[in-house]
Amino acid sequence: MTTVRLTAASLDGVLPRPGVTAPPPGGHGRDIGILHLGIGAFHRAHQAVFTEDAVTATGEGGWGICGVTQRSATVADQLLPQDCRYGVLERGLDTTSLRIVGQVADVVFPARDAGRLWDRFTDPAVRVVTLTVTEKGYRRDAAGHLDVTDAVVRADLDGGHPRSTVGVLARGLQRRAAATGAPITVLTCDNLTGNGRVLQRLVADFCAALPTAEGEPLAAWIERSVTFPNSMVDRIVPATTAGDRADAEALLGLRDEALVVAEPFRQWVVEDLFAAGRPAWERAGASLVTDVEPFEQLKLRMLNGTHSLLAYLGALAGHATIAEAVRHPALAETAQQMITEDVAPTLVAPPGVDVAVYGRSVLDRFANPALRHLTTQVAMDGSQKLPLRLLGTVRDRLAAGATPRWAIRGVAAWMAYVTLGADRTGRPLPLDDPMADRLRSAVAGAQGAPAVATALLGVAEIFPHDLAASSTFRDCLTEQLAELLATAP
Repeated sequence: MTTVRLTAASLDGVLPRPGVTAPPPGGHGRDIGILHLGIGAFHRAHQAVFTEDAVTATGEGGWGICGVTQRSATVADQLLPQDCRYGVLERGLDTTSLRIVGQVADVVFPARDAGRLWDRFTDPAVRVVTLTVTEKGYRRDAAGHLDVTDAVVRADLDGGHPRSTVGVLARGLQRRAAATGAPITVLTCDNLTGNGRVLQRLVADFCAALPTAEGEPLAAWIERSVTFPNSMVDRIVPATTAGDRADAEALLGLRDEALVVAEPFRQWVVEDLFAAGRPAWERAGASLVTDVEPFEQLKLRMLNGTHSLLAYLGALAGHATIAEAVRHPALAETAQQMITEDVAPTLVAPPGVDVAVYGRSVLDRFANPALRHLTTQVAMDGSQKLPLRLLGTVRDRLAAGATPRWAIRGVAAWMAYVTLGADRTGRPLPLDDPMADRLRSAVAGAQGAPAVATALLGVAEIFPHDLAASSTFRDCLTEQLAELLATAP
């Protein structure tokens, strides 16, 4: 017998259920006040949950979320038939629970209905735009500015329906300025250093590339009316599997096509810089601060950097998941050494945070076997992640006169992953990266660690010239890469 699908009505018919929590019938505060670009699994397991908890704690309405899915209609087709309800299956070491979230009120796929997207941008009730589009979604050049030579960005500048993230955002703000001029906050939640300021600069770059009569008034209005807070987000959200869906269905008694999976831990640090109000996220456990940078550096270098190290070394060793990798004694030791010897000395401890305790918690979280976070999933988009997660640590330790061999081993593991394309058993490893063709071309014909290192260090978008020219970095990298290539099948 086919199980009934989750909807608002079917949910009311099965609750209460052991191990399941859900919002009241009708949800809380579903009048839309937040427009979210990139409504993937992470947003649904993180910001949407924080927002629902904040609204529940205060009783304040007007903070429903309209999600925007740019690349395909999949998420819209998952959520809309379910009245935008979905479950977050929380997997701890010993417990599994299911939470139904009702804070998302609408989902837009612009290729199918662009008008609804622009209606949200111009609606003065929408006071916050949030984003989770991953590092590559910002289409930056080697200098960190908007890549105006990118074909998609160029087309967005020329007019028509925009397809790039910055293009959608800038054109939406342009419509808002013309329609109402109501102030608004743009809050990016992606793993970029100084992410709010980065996005602010990219939007300014877009305005500067427009004809003067169009771009200058838009830039001036944005300067007056739009804020771009920095933020840091943290929660492990692996890809949802058929087994996850089966477990959730057993708990709920309904089929959930939009299910997401997450660990119990969650953290959100936000710069309190809002132009037109915000939900009381601090009532849901978020930290509203004046300076996000210490939290951001801690997470990017210690958690994300270690995640990438384990992803590349683990995948090369044949481990399917991060949990398997961190249970391997040698890999766990490498991760711990990088945390304590390379990363920790580069950090300024955020207020109230013990860096050593945080480092131990990182490995404990990674060891959770229930999450099944795939090494190849974490290994995606390495060209975008490496500078943020590992190269900053390398640069700072070199400047201090140290050789950060463990962080450099992470870089070497990425190079081996790119070059070999297979693990130690010969099983293929996918190179899912926006620069995949460029990287394959760089290493084509390169024989041996010195040649491979030279080829990849020549990719200036990843490795700045001064770092690539460092003999200490290059020598240690070549040594580590030679070791990893020697273990190839």
